[in-house]
Amino acid sequence: MSLTTEQTEWFSQTFARLVGNVEQAIVGKTEVVQLAFIALIAEGHLLLEDFPGTGKTSLARAMAQTIQGNHHRIQFTPDLLPSDVTGVTVYDQRSQEFEFHRGPIFANVVLADEINRASPKTQSALLEVMEESQVTVDGVTHPVDQPFVVIATQNPIEQAGTYRLPEAQLDRFLIKTSLGYPEHDDAVRILANAPKGKAAAVVRPIIGGGSILQLIEMAQQVHVDPALYAYVSRLTEETRDAPEVVLGTSIRAGLALVRAARARAAAFGRGYVLPDDVKSLAIPVLAHRIVLDPEEDFRGTTSEDVIRRVLERVHVPQESAAR
Repeated sequence: MSLTTEQTEWFSQTFARLVGNVEQAIVGKTEVVQLAFIALIAEGHLLLEDFPGTGKTSLARAMAQTIQGNHHRIQFTPDLLPSDVTGVTVYDQRSQEFEFHRGPIFANVVLADEINRASPKTQSALLEVMEESQVTVDGVTHPVDQPFVVIATQNPIEQAGTYRLPEAQLDRFLIKTSLGYPEHDDAVRILANAPKGKAAAVVRPIIGGGSILQLIEMAQQVHVDPALYAYVSRLTEETRDAPEVVLGTSIRAGLALVRAARARAAAFGRGYVLPDDVKSLAIPVLAHRIVLDPEEDFRGTTSEDVIRRVLERVHVPQESAAR
């Protein structure tokens, strides 16, 4: 079942409202905010890697405030335990039964601040919930609320006391992106409109969790032509064959790229995916999933460079064939 014209119009208008609302707190970063909501609507998770003070936490907080759902912030530290994230089972002497006390992971939007500061054991507590939207404690499975998204931040510069995210963890993030520093005019606007004192910008909620679930369901109905499935498959295969890498992207990466492309197409008012949707999302969806050859890394080659070369090598299907 494909989307009607009215549905695509409502989708794109709602998406624009979500982005515009967050831009009250994050000025001049429209593309990054769009990627963040694409991750949410594609039922994925978002990793923000950037320098201190660029607004990573502010973006996550503004997204949580925009959605009329509950949100929790977890400050990841070396002494954080898995039970501090997922929750713990406690024996109640009155009822003589074990009760599960839910951890902060049980929220619609979870901000995992400085995720790479936690130990690998604690990071592994997120693997199940990010993939299957459930937590298993003492053999009992507990589903998390829907919609559900983890927005994680990490600092690429300050590496003392941090743990590199393993490939299995990185693969759970649908999109990895960065905010970067604002342009001069945007920086002037931020300085002029900054609240006095240390109060952070607060945005009003404009949409409920039920509407987000509706957006998710509608995005899944966006048409993808078989030629584009072949295109995505070829892109992932090329990353595995690229001489610069020792580990390319898996079929999970291809599935993630298709889901994100569907969400982007609907966000721009279309009921079908175009090659440009795939190309524009290839770097934020695929780059963080490949492992570079150490020699290439030493030469200064980046994962983004590899994806750009792959995009240049792979033939792009004609738009008329993709509709």
